[in-house]
Parts: sequence; C-alpha cells; structure tokens
Amino acid sequence: MIDAFTSPTLKHLRQDWWDGEFTEFLAETLKPRPGNRILDVGCGEGLPELSIGRLQISQVRLTGIELVVEKVVQARQTLAAHNLRAAFTAGDASQLPFVTGAFDAIFCVAVLQHINDVGVAVGEIARAVRKGGRVVAVEPDNAARYFYSAAPAGAPAFDAVRRLFAALSESRGDTADPAIGPKLPALFARHGIEPVDVRLFPVSHAQLGAPPASVWTTRRGAIDKAMRDARDARVRAYGDESRDALAAYEAEAAAMGATFVEIQHTMLFATVGQRG
Repeated sequence: MIDAFTSPTLKHLRQDWWDGEFTEFLAETLKPRPGNRILDVGCGEGLPELSIGRLQISQVRLTGIELVVEKVVQARQTLAAHNLRAAFTAGDASQLPFVTGAFDAIFCVAVLQHINDVGVAVGEIARAVRKGGRVVAVEPDNAARYFYSAAPAGAPAFDAVRRLFAALSESRGDTADPAIGPKLPALFARHGIEPVDVRLFPVSHAQLGAPPASVWTTRRGAIDKAMRDARDARVRAYGDESRDALAAYEAEAAAMGATFVEIQHTMLFATVGQRG
C-alpha cells in the first residue's frame, strides 16, 4: 500500500513491499561470496538481514547500521528469534563508524531520500566499501508520484495534502532531495563508484470501489499529526485546507460506491555500482 495522503515519501515502503524477488535481486547484484562482509545502511528493524539470511549464503557476514536505537534493538531481537546472525549498530549514514574499505558490498534502500546532504552519505559509502566492491542503492522519485481518482474532489485533496507535507518539511529545515532516485548514477560517479546497472521497480496501488472507513481514518490521522508537528501558522492553515479537501473527497467517494476508482503509482530506481 502506498498512499500520498499519509506520507510524502516511501518511508515505510520496505515493510510492505520487500519480497523474495527483491531479495534475489540484491543477492544477484551484490554477488556475495563466502566470507564477504556486507553492510546495510539504514537497516531499520532488520527485515533485509532476515530476508538475506534466509537465502543461507555460506559464511556471509551481515552488518546493519540504523540511526534509531530502538530499531537496532528490534533488529537484534528479530534475527535472534529466527536463529540467524547479523551485527547491528546505531549510527549515522553520513558518518559511518567503520574503517576505510571495511566491506565487500554495501546496500541501502529508501534511506538517501531522507538525508539532507546526500552527497556526504554517498561519499561515506564509497569510503567504507573496498575497491572493486559492489554498491546498491534503491530510492524513489517522490516528486513524480502519479495520482488518479474518478472523483473530481480527489485531485484537489491530493494537491492540498502535498502542500501540507511540503510546508511541514520546509518548516523543519528538511532539504532532502525528493527526486533522488533517478539521480543516483551521476551521484555514484562523482564519488568514485562506477554505475554498472539501473533497475526499475514499479510500486502501484489501485482502489476499486469506495475505500473503507479505516482508510479515511488513517488519512485524517496523518494530517492531524502533521498539524501537531507544525511550527508555524502556515502549516496549520494547510492542514485545515487538507482536512476540508479530504472530507469532500471522502463524501464523493462514498456517493460513487462501486464506480469509484483511485490509482497511485511511483517508481523505485535501483542503481548498481562498483567502487573504482
């Protein structure tokens, strides 16, 4: 499920989207061999390590780094519960606590989209991987999210919520690039990582028939949270606009019943590189 009414980015994508096909893609592109050291930058609660560990690749040493300490604790518990081994540490992607060339391969998924100075983070990844090592980064183009609704109120509601999230990010001083996905090859090259492949992964959701009440409750909750986090009156004004627009959209969707259609789509860009 992707929903631009609840998040301006694909922040929570991995939990819902990561599947066996993507795990196989990582194994194919990282080319792990026995004894290889692989780093996951932004490991979250350990889903990547769990997925890769289940492939039972002989003697691969997995390490995950995550900014949020609570997620590191959860990741350790998750792997232990499945009798799998991986090392986890808390740290910042822009200051990796590892020596130069410490890893044979590094990957990060839906992480760089949240970093203000993404060049620094990619530079750290380039430093931490050995020469000839593989790097895989997977990021969306959040600025090019497609939205369609059969209800006329859908487009105004979509635009209002986008303005709300944009204003909230601006008020926080968030300067992360929302369109980082397709820019990864050039960014890799600037930091000594030769791009060798780009793979596209579509992420879509189609709703036929009026959404259940729980969908609208979640959407209102996201708007309310944004308003609680607001630091200026402009964000709160956008929040009021978004709530009104969403209410009109919900009413139209309910009136359309089975004829209602909503489609959301975006694209993930997976760039594979090799350290020069």
